[in-house]
Amino acid sequence: MNKIIRIGTRGSKLALWQANHVADLIKPSGYQTEIVPIETRGDKILNVSIAKIGSKGVFTEEIEEKLLDGSIDIAVHSAKDLSSSLADELELIAFTEREPANDVVLTTKKGFSLKNEGIRIGTSSTRRVAFLRHFYPQAEAVSIRGNLQTRIEKLNAGQCDALILAYAGVHRMGYDNLIMEQIETSYFVPPVGQGSIAIECHKKLSFDKKEVIERWVNHVQTEDCIRAERAFLKTLEGGCSIPSFGYAWMEGNMLTLKAGIISLDGKQVVKVKRSSSPEEGKELGKGIANEVLANGGADILQTIKTAIKA
Repeated sequence: MNKIIRIGTRGSKLALWQANHVADLIKPSGYQTEIVPIETRGDKILNVSIAKIGSKGVFTEEIEEKLLDGSIDIAVHSAKDLSSSLADELELIAFTEREPANDVVLTTKKGFSLKNEGIRIGTSSTRRVAFLRHFYPQAEAVSIRGNLQTRIEKLNAGQCDALILAYAGVHRMGYDNLIMEQIETSYFVPPVGQGSIAIECHKKLSFDKKEVIERWVNHVQTEDCIRAERAFLKTLEGGCSIPSFGYAWMEGNMLTLKAGIISLDGKQVVKVKRSSSPEEGKELGKGIANEVLANGGADILQTIKTAIKA
């Protein structure tokens, strides 16, 4: 029996950290692991916004091709990078325990605040730009792309006064000392999946390997939350370039999901918060998406899609 699990991943330092973390979780099972770095479109094209490259699978498409042709057994992704719809032959089988899902502000400037006048904030996320325009209209959003280390180099070079990034990546790479503020999820709502690592495989992967991944890597509460978030995103039909947001968490034995969409200029926000049992999480996600769409979200979505194509 083949006791090696081949793990496909992007080649960035953070992606390799995530792949090694998954390998460490698998280790007690007795299976060996082999890490296979794969370059994606999102890694190659750094001078164009993600929205302009195309929203589907910017950081996942090439890795998924290796799953389909059998070159790798599993793919490790940041859950927030995953498309809302997967190829019919592929499935998600595990989500690692979620780090805090917050966005954080990184800066080297003493006395910095998002409320300061004339500040320049580096980000490549349409959601973060829209939230900045909504909550901090005096701030200027500067497009900063590249891996975490590249962005921090650009910050140090003065291309912006601060960066807004996901706490999970900053923490995993050991840059906690640069965190000036952890932005509350109550108003700067995270994107679907932020803070967790998702494991994708071919549906025909051997039962033994699937069982190992599900047993040693998956965190059930995180899975319940992210599956609810992904049901919202799929129903909304929002890709990486759409400033949608969705964050679920457990309160006692109830799952609460807050999700919605914000216009690119930050002026219109449609947001819904509802709770259900974890078993009904997917239905909750679908229901919230339909409520968002019915209450003005469909118009915002259409305007955004038209603007992105322009």
